[in-house]
Amino acid sequence: MVTTDSMEDVIDEKQQGAPVMEVEEAISVNDHVAFAAKHMPDLGHEVADFQVSTWRLSKWRTLDKKLTGPPFSCGGHSWRVLLFPSGNSNAPPNEAVSIYLDYADPQSAPKGWHACAQFALVMSNPHDPTNFVVSHAHHRFTAEECDWGFTRFHDLRKLFTPGERGKNPIIDNDDTMITVFVRVLVDPTGVLWHNFMHYDSKAETGYVGLKNQGATCYMNSLLQSLYCTRAFRKAVYQIPTEEDTPSQSVALALQRVFYNLQTSDQAVGTNELTRSFGWTSLDSFMQHDVQEFNRVLQEKLEAKMKGTAADGAITKLFVGKMKSYIKCVNVDYESSRGEDFYDIQLNVKGMKNLSESFKDYIAVETLEGENKYMAEGYGLQDAKKGVIFETFPDVLHLQLKRFEYDIQKDAMVKINDRHEFPFEIDLEPYLSETADRSVSHLYRLHGVLVHSGDLHGGHYFALIKPDRQTRWLKFDDDRVTPVTDKEVLDENYGGDGGQLNGIVPVSQRNQVRAARRMTNAYMLVYIRDSAIDTVLAPFTEVDTPAHLKQRLEDERIQQEAKKREREEQHLYLTAKVISDKSFTEHQGFDLATFDDKNWPPSDLATFRVLKLETYITFKGRVAKHFGIPEQHIRLWVLVNRQNKTVRPDTFVPENEPTLTVEQVRNNMAARQTDLRLYLDVWEPSPTKAIAPFVDVSAHHIMIFLKYFDVQKQTLLGVSKVYVPRTSKVGDLQGVICEKMRWAPQTPIKLYEEIKPGMIELMKPKSTFTQSEIQDGDIICFQSEITEKEILEFEQQGLCPTPVQFYDFLQNRVLIHFRPRDEEKDQEEFDLVLSKKMNYETLANKVGERLKHEPIKLRFTSSTAQGMPKAPLKRALNQSVWDIIQPSYLAAQPSILFYERLDVSIIELETKRSLKVVWTGVHNKEEATLPFLLPKTNTIHDLQDQVLKNVKLSAETTGKIRIFAITKDGRHQEVFSPSEMLGNLPDVEIFAEEVSREELDARSEDKVINVFHYSRDPARSHGVPFRFVAKMGEKFVDTKKRLQERIAVSDKEITKYRFALIQSAGFKQPTYLEDDDVVYDHKFATDDVLGLDHVDKSGRSRGLGAEKAIVIKG
Repeated sequence: MVTTDSMEDVIDEKQQGAPVMEVEEAISVNDHVAFAAKHMPDLGHEVADFQVSTWRLSKWRTLDKKLTGPPFSCGGHSWRVLLFPSGNSNAPPNEAVSIYLDYADPQSAPKGWHACAQFALVMSNPHDPTNFVVSHAHHRFTAEECDWGFTRFHDLRKLFTPGERGKNPIIDNDDTMITVFVRVLVDPTGVLWHNFMHYDSKAETGYVGLKNQGATCYMNSLLQSLYCTRAFRKAVYQIPTEEDTPSQSVALALQRVFYNLQTSDQAVGTNELTRSFGWTSLDSFMQHDVQEFNRVLQEKLEAKMKGTAADGAITKLFVGKMKSYIKCVNVDYESSRGEDFYDIQLNVKGMKNLSESFKDYIAVETLEGENKYMAEGYGLQDAKKGVIFETFPDVLHLQLKRFEYDIQKDAMVKINDRHEFPFEIDLEPYLSETADRSVSHLYRLHGVLVHSGDLHGGHYFALIKPDRQTRWLKFDDDRVTPVTDKEVLDENYGGDGGQLNGIVPVSQRNQVRAARRMTNAYMLVYIRDSAIDTVLAPFTEVDTPAHLKQRLEDERIQQEAKKREREEQHLYLTAKVISDKSFTEHQGFDLATFDDKNWPPSDLATFRVLKLETYITFKGRVAKHFGIPEQHIRLWVLVNRQNKTVRPDTFVPENEPTLTVEQVRNNMAARQTDLRLYLDVWEPSPTKAIAPFVDVSAHHIMIFLKYFDVQKQTLLGVSKVYVPRTSKVGDLQGVICEKMRWAPQTPIKLYEEIKPGMIELMKPKSTFTQSEIQDGDIICFQSEITEKEILEFEQQGLCPTPVQFYDFLQNRVLIHFRPRDEEKDQEEFDLVLSKKMNYETLANKVGERLKHEPIKLRFTSSTAQGMPKAPLKRALNQSVWDIIQPSYLAAQPSILFYERLDVSIIELETKRSLKVVWTGVHNKEEATLPFLLPKTNTIHDLQDQVLKNVKLSAETTGKIRIFAITKDGRHQEVFSPSEMLGNLPDVEIFAEEVSREELDARSEDKVINVFHYSRDPARSHGVPFRFVAKMGEKFVDTKKRLQERIAVSDKEITKYRFALIQSAGFKQPTYLEDDDVVYDHKFATDDVLGLDHVDKSGRSRGLGAEKAIVIKG
């Protein structure tokens, strides 16, 4: 039997007529080179050695269950075949043969050895080497995995069965041949086919990775690139941060990340850094654009560097200069403007390589015919328009435009086209004629930032060459591995993928068309060759701030102490001590709260106690803590009773000097992890200066008293008392009146706190023994009230007796209320409510707290992350428990958002709640106007309402426009005046005053769309508006009108760039010069004028409308 690849069975069908089938000649196992070429596919790796070993087997049926073939050498390693004639699986024996390639002597191999081998195992007829069965595989052989092969190599019965065309069986007369073909491959990185179990990045590469917080791989890849740009790291270290707090200072947090990357043996966390940005955990699960993140971070750091030793470092490293120009062809006239750049955005679509992208960037546009340029003093002239570079920075960041807006799809798309980039590139051809050429413009590739996936998600990693001597490394979150040149270049060009990571996927080997690669470079970092030794200069001890080292060393010592504490935790136990003071402050069941999921635990004195510490020693520590003489205290052990209460059971005996704390816990409170104790204090009196504690064992019992104050609606501990077992319950009246300083005969009612849900009125004439009262029991009392008073309290929604109040305590829940509208100055507060309360009671309680009508409050529940969900509907039968739907994560209060409404929540059902952002006549977000209008109202009605609530400009037209914004952020979608509010889509609504200029526009004027963006037209922000383009007006005058329209200062307008953005294809923005005439552009439907400036609006719509990156610290 011969196995062949199906693609190699395809015959030449170019002949006329029906194709002629050609039977391929079988290759003999003995023709080693041809056989290997046929049955061992090329994996794209260099072969270190190739060897073949043959093993003849006789008397198959008498062979042992397991046997090994003769050893042979290949690639400096000893190998052999491992054979199980009857199989090596859980299947019934004699079903299949198991054959493996085995590393012959792993014990004698050097520590940490490995061998990467591709192999084929063959069984053939001993007399016919063209009659065989074969299987091939590849594997990284290690001490942990020193054999690899096929548990079900072939069906045993078929091996004894004759083949087609009269061929003899593979096992013929109990004889067969086993041949093994082995290629030992060169492992250039040391991690070929590594499973990365127990992999040590620091030991293998000298570098460590960064932990991924959820979706922060984009940030990790950039941080590693910046870290490896050593001159940048040095500059960051020069920022003074001695007095800063890491969670509030970006500079300090970044210094700490960099220092940990230098010194740690494990992957470094970035939580502290993102906290310094002001990010929540939700921000860490949102992927952002690396270019935007880099610019925001650099701007923040540049501000921190002002006036320090690092001032100007970022400009020196990363900033170059370019010139936009228009040069007349036939007259000596040129208009130009220079500007700085931090990175260069290069087109990928339609470009084969980086050189073509640069040529495209500086491509010259000819202005001729109808598009001639109006040159001042020369009239209309043929001209050349373009961009040229004046200087390049030492560290050049190139952004490859892998994400672009697709007009046809009306969406952002990822460009996966093949785009090649070199290890070195000469940028001198892209410099202006006047540029300084005395310095070298040869640049070497330092970093490749890679995105794998599509627009909606994926993974980021970085490939970096840290210096001239170090090889290329892959920084993939928490793992750093060496990579080959091929992995740096070929595998990140994009386009139609062939091999990936050096292996042709099995599923693709026979496919005519390979899958399109989704893994490709999106950012390149080049360093000027002549500056490499400076930019990547080795780090010295002096380069790291002393205060940073000291602070982190102190933290390391603290962490080690905590680690040691955790490791030694099994030697200790925790003891919590209830005092009389803590009891009087406790409102709840038992003497303290320990394990209530809906309520925080009591704040008790806590001791970490060595288990072998004697009880007498521990007692001395407790006495010292509370400032009480040792002989005046004794400690009672609290136990978990069967009825789920926690009560003092018995005091600890003091007649055994060797008694340990662990023995106390094990013998007296066996079911507890912690030791819970009650501090019983004897207070001397003038008549009893030295007296023993009351003997509770024989005649007395210790009980605890709680007082329910019906007026204050509180239930707090009062004290403990010792009472004779045979005395009557009613005898407590005198004790209670004395302690409460009440009149002697004040009527009281007594209740026993048996357990949650079981609070029973006690009989005053029964003895404590008859009432089954024992040590540690709790009796609650209240001053007796009349039936009339009970009714009045109930009408007020208050608890008239301890029974109802205990029910409230059992069902209480702490809720944190937060205003839904953060823009208003409204308070946050906590309320303790019962789970049983309904919606109306909840609204009443909140209304009382806010002094607002309950019916005009609306509530919104929250997600587990504390974000608002959909508003709650008013349902009277809905309980608080149903509303908050608590999770049982650590006892955290549930969160409800509230809104103060101007109308009742019932009225909302027939009306549409709208918020209209008013931008006035100057395109500024002046106010957000809330409206509640009937759903049958129209946009015209809404316009009337808006006009009542805004102040129009001095030269008002009295007209306003109501609109939404298109997905790309470039156009207004104006609503028809007759459109009903109930039919409006759920989008943000804007309103603006129609300008006098637009209203008075002449018939020949053009009303165009204008929008705001930052650096890339796909990154729109702010609110688009309409503007009048006038015939023959030069842009220098148009710009003045634009400045007046958007009301920005002379200083601010200098930071703006203006460009025509065309909808056709993926054309670059056409930046405007002062002599340009906007009117002359033939505007297509979607063509717009773009204002390129920094986003200060907070309304970023870039790259799939992702949330704008904000760094606060």
